[in-house]
Amino acid sequence: MAPVTSLTDLVHQRLANALSATLPEADADPLLRRSDRADFQANGILALAKKAKANPRELATQVVSHITTGDVIKDIEVSGPGFLNITITDKAITENLAARYADDTARLGVPLAAHPGTTVIDYAQPNVAKEMHVGHLRSAVIGDALVQLLEFTGESVVRRHHIGDWGTQFGMLIQHLDEHPGELDHGGAEISGEEAMSNLDRLYKAARKLFDSDEEFKTRARRRVVDLQAGDPQTLAAWQKFVDESKIYFFSVFEKLDMEIRDPDIVGESGYNDMLDETCRLLEESGVAEISDGALCVFFDDIKGPDGNRVPLIVRKSDGGYGYAATDLSAIRDRVFHLKATSLLYVVDVRQSLHFKMVFETARRAGWLNDDVTAYQLAFGTILGKDGKPFKTREGVSVKLEDLLDEAVQRATAVVREKAEKVGLSEQEIVENGRYVGIGAVKYADLSTSAVRDYKFDLDQMVSLSGDTSVYLQYAYARIQSILRKAGEARPLAHPELELAPAERALGLHLDQFSEVVAEAATEYAPHKLTAYLYQLASTLTTFYDQCPVLKAETPEQQENRLLLVDLTARTLHRGMDLLGIRTPEKL
Repeated sequence: MAPVTSLTDLVHQRLANALSATLPEADADPLLRRSDRADFQANGILALAKKAKANPRELATQVVSHITTGDVIKDIEVSGPGFLNITITDKAITENLAARYADDTARLGVPLAAHPGTTVIDYAQPNVAKEMHVGHLRSAVIGDALVQLLEFTGESVVRRHHIGDWGTQFGMLIQHLDEHPGELDHGGAEISGEEAMSNLDRLYKAARKLFDSDEEFKTRARRRVVDLQAGDPQTLAAWQKFVDESKIYFFSVFEKLDMEIRDPDIVGESGYNDMLDETCRLLEESGVAEISDGALCVFFDDIKGPDGNRVPLIVRKSDGGYGYAATDLSAIRDRVFHLKATSLLYVVDVRQSLHFKMVFETARRAGWLNDDVTAYQLAFGTILGKDGKPFKTREGVSVKLEDLLDEAVQRATAVVREKAEKVGLSEQEIVENGRYVGIGAVKYADLSTSAVRDYKFDLDQMVSLSGDTSVYLQYAYARIQSILRKAGEARPLAHPELELAPAERALGLHLDQFSEVVAEAATEYAPHKLTAYLYQLASTLTTFYDQCPVLKAETPEQQENRLLLVDLTARTLHRGMDLLGIRTPEKL
């Protein structure tokens, strides 16, 4: 089915034609916004009048004279110094809703982007041999939502999980495993992610203790780092075992988060080892990087330390080792020239902003990034506890992500169980819905906050049935499903001839904005704009329920019209929540 032209676009077209007829030389594209006085308000007349040296109110009056009302625009009036207040016809609203409802592709009439490209999203970056903690949550949740949003708009998306799987700690771990070969032996039995990470934790603690107390072991461990970097087969095999054990754990955590993480998309630091020498050579030969005190560095005039000296990006250390910069720059080369990306998106902690600023500028100087290929860091803030401080346990350590998710599901299951008897949920449905509500609550709390801002992690508020929570939206969806089940033989059907009540109009006009919001959220990498839209949709639905009976409507036609309205609302909630990675239970 063809995309549905939004009411906003229809009004834009009418106004643009009218302005062209009034000012043929003008760039006649007025800015529309929602207004308290009317469905839309055109506020671009003032700027055009100033440019044409015309009286804005007179110009507005001339524009109105070129607009035919009756089909889409019910009424248009000049207000103030030259604003245009525009009211849409009931018929246009209902026909627009019917067209969206008829779209059986589950796109709800949302068009694809006019010029989609290829975006590589770098997100969900845990570290091998380390447990995931609360600090890993935001990158995973925000990144996953952006993958869904961009793919929905037609963008070709390549997922990349740049896991920490290289570095000096692996020499210590590999040497200890070589000297204690039974440490990770689980008898060939299949183990869960938690058990796999428990084994690694035990190994890491034992290796660290020996590393700190035994100079001879420390020497052997450091020699292993050299062997690893040189590609020694035995050392690489041991390293691969660490990676495989860690992946078992990673996949178990992401499964709890209800996220799809595919093994081919996991390309860690080690994945770019073969490119590091060439990356350094290209930077040095082009003059982008220079040798300083034995290290290969890139300098920036606007980045200086407290002493006033320029702070360099160190690509290769003085001892010949490579740092994060070399790996990140090699990753850019791979993503631009091999994956053919037009956009690189990094969902990474704000504390790494300076690093990425220098890396991106270096890549631009080298010609790897340009007007056709852009890179952007979506720098996210910190998760705080109720006290407004970084979220920690009472002992002052980072909260384990699995523990946090388990607690969220437990709290949510208790909330679901309270209403289970009333809505007829089985024990299996209680458990399943508890998982959907708990994980959805955690994701929504993160996504409903602008990524750059910190937010407080409060499970009590997150699983509340009232307020701006995912549970509120899930409950709104389930409530509609209950109405549809009770409707009997009555079916959703559009009746454009019917007059709409104010609450029906408000809900219909809000549904029409879905296309615009999705496009904006995807273009601006701002999933919080979609959550805000969905919360307002659920709130508008609540007002509609209070004022417009559905099953007890005055006529069969009105009932059918309202059934279509609520069913389309349910479909929009379902699609919107799905783009955020949140489930919508049928009963709640």
